[in-house]
Amino acid sequence: MSWLTPDDSEDPYADYAERLRVRPNPKANKPRTKRRPEHAESITGMITGVDRGRYSVLVPEDSDPADARERDVTAARARELRRTPIVIGDRVQLVGDTSGDEGSLSRIVRVDERATLLRRSADDSDRVERVMVANADQMLIVVAAANPEPRVRLVDRYLVAAYDAGIQPLICITKTDLADPDPFLAHFSALEVPVFRSAYDAWPLDEIRASLAGKTTVFVGHSGVGKSTLINALVPEADRAIGHVNVVTGRGRHTSSSSVALRARTPNASDGDTGWVIDTPGVRSFGLGHVTSEGILRGFTDLAELIEACPRGCTHQEDARDCELNLAIENGELDASGAARVESLRRLLK
Repeated sequence: MSWLTPDDSEDPYADYAERLRVRPNPKANKPRTKRRPEHAESITGMITGVDRGRYSVLVPEDSDPADARERDVTAARARELRRTPIVIGDRVQLVGDTSGDEGSLSRIVRVDERATLLRRSADDSDRVERVMVANADQMLIVVAAANPEPRVRLVDRYLVAAYDAGIQPLICITKTDLADPDPFLAHFSALEVPVFRSAYDAWPLDEIRASLAGKTTVFVGHSGVGKSTLINALVPEADRAIGHVNVVTGRGRHTSSSSVALRARTPNASDGDTGWVIDTPGVRSFGLGHVTSEGILRGFTDLAELIEACPRGCTHQEDARDCELNLAIENGELDASGAARVESLRRLLK
């Protein structure tokens, strides 16, 4: 059947738009927008654990800052955050069921601005960064004097990552009853990094707790150095698994499989004196592929004055022309420890 009539012969499509039937489909015809709801009713929490897409979040029991009570909430990320990494230490905004009751699930709708961000890569050739911890104030590098043998360059890498992130480094050397730690610690004496020493069943817990008070401290270290043992001593309820060193390979077995934030309370202290301890899985390598040369140089503050005097574009390598580092070694301005620091710097820059 034709829609045309004799009167339409001159312009058969004159009123086509008026006769076109448009089927209602509000969902399909709704204009798209990138604006997200403000979630004015959201509450703030801190990420303390991550497990297969579910996040443990600590939120205040009451909006009153004087009320120190807290509760644990389980949350999932909102769809708009699917490309945003959410890690231990993040402060996030939650909506939905934030009661913390068994079976309840809230939703993370926003990640607050981070003060610091600790990152690593799989290896030095990998430019893709892995976000480890957010909002940490300090990094406690746990290293053994022996069994497993301490690795200077691994500690150098930790220091570079800490300085690059704007985090204060600390060193705890364990198993000092097995070997003299002084030759190893001499490599870092010029950096003035605080050092804690411990022997078997003799941890300087009071000193370490004092350094943790009011701070968020991420613990890092090679597998088998005693990191989990130290955390269990500081936070008895943590019950972190403790591994052993393989007598054949001399390597530690991975025991901490995921990162977790734990409250470190000082006995008979107020809540303001408590700190946060973030335990991370033990690693045998720490890639710095995401760190720029400037970031690496920030990790060697003891060499900063010499580096600033180098000619523009200096690579700071041994074959670099007029490099102040070479001149300082030749003139005896740097002792054996300083020369070793230069060697570590050059290996990392390569």
